[in-house]
Amino acid sequence: MTASTTRRTTAARSRIAAVGAIAVAGALILTGCGDQTDKASTSPSGAANSSAPLFSKLPKKIQDAGVIKVGTDATYAPMEFTEGGKIVGVDPDVAAALGKQLGVQFKFESGTFDTLIGSMQTGRSDLVMSSLTDTKARQEGLDDKGAKTGAGVDFVDYFSASTGILVKKGNPDGIKTLDDLCGKTVAVQRGTTYEESAKTQAEKCKTDGKGELKIESFPTDAEAQTRVKAGGAAADLNDSPVAAYIAQTAGGGKDFEAIANPTDAGLFGIAVDKKNTELRDALKEALDAVIKDGTYKAALDKWNAGSGAVTEAKINAGS
Repeated sequence: MTASTTRRTTAARSRIAAVGAIAVAGALILTGCGDQTDKASTSPSGAANSSAPLFSKLPKKIQDAGVIKVGTDATYAPMEFTEGGKIVGVDPDVAAALGKQLGVQFKFESGTFDTLIGSMQTGRSDLVMSSLTDTKARQEGLDDKGAKTGAGVDFVDYFSASTGILVKKGNPDGIKTLDDLCGKTVAVQRGTTYEESAKTQAEKCKTDGKGELKIESFPTDAEAQTRVKAGGAAADLNDSPVAAYIAQTAGGGKDFEAIANPTDAGLFGIAVDKKNTELRDALKEALDAVIKDGTYKAALDKWNAGSGAVTEAKINAGS
């Protein structure tokens, strides 16, 4: 879920007929309690393949389980969303490719975005893969004011995205850049880097004397989209591939338009507990392998997200 500061802070989630419908369905599952989950997964748990190229690199606990438990917010098409009772999208397909190298299955469980890192650190999942922007603040466990709130996480960076500005079809407010949002209302998903980006832009609007930028934050991006569609907000800030996908599919392509801001591209990372360096390093090696053999790019191209491909795996390369 990429703002240039922190679902993503520098910048992005058979096809669905309307993204909004799927996202709203996800919202109904998720809204109300951060511990609620949709236990749909891309594949059932099963025996590990100990002959896989990188199986020996995994922690013994995961080798024995044959499964890597993944926390995600499956309301973010095309990156991750629920369809036919399963979590599908870019991230699950990339994970499936990694799983073939590692000899285990990635089992996705959906929860509220801003609880995912905390749930991993309490042992509910082994990692987070949810269009999560790699930032120094998240690496160090800092909140938006720089205060220490946790141990932080390590990231294996696997995708590049920029900020996408989702506006109502016809772009009635003539939005072309973030500066055009001054004096207007913007809708964002709570806990994302885009919420922080909106706050930064609001300060810039104030400094430049261009009018107050009002921010409305929602538990899910589906609710932010609904607010824009209803005319209550001028735009929804989002990751570029997500905004483009929504514009192409929601309402048969008649509900929204997407404006990209490629100058603020940032990295999505697979988040791993800092103590779990063995898993982190295995993931990095697996990602390099699938980049080399072409299965990584194929997974992205399936969802028209190939423009976000990286050429090598890196650890904590975000800013």
